[in-house]
Amino acid sequence: MRTKSRLRRTISKWANADEAEARDLRKTFSGDGVVSIGDAADREPVRLRGTLRTVTLRPRGGVPALEAELYDGTGTVTVIWLGRRRIAGIDPGRALEVRGRVGTQDGHRMLYNPRYELL
Repeated sequence: MRTKSRLRRTISKWANADEAEARDLRKTFSGDGVVSIGDAADREPVRLRGTLRTVTLRPRGGVPALEAELYDGTGTVTVIWLGRRRIAGIDPGRALEVRGRVGTQDGHRMLYNPRYELL
């Protein structure tokens, strides 16, 4: 079986819908002072932009917590607001900018109680 030519591999990569979405998000959410989620360092102040994929209410230790998955084409981070059941404008598909410190818990990247701005 022959391997794909370089041109065919490039066309296949560009035609892949998931790759195209990730590429568009990387372009859209790059900017001055904004760090990509994939490059965000743990425990350092960061400014991230992305699109919310999911928003769920999940209690943590008996306290309500609103969780949202933020995606920018390079990676995802779970954004958690403790003590909140709902925040106006925080819905799946919404563009958002958050500021805070990213941490890792059980291999998952998380950002607790960030400052946020709806885009």
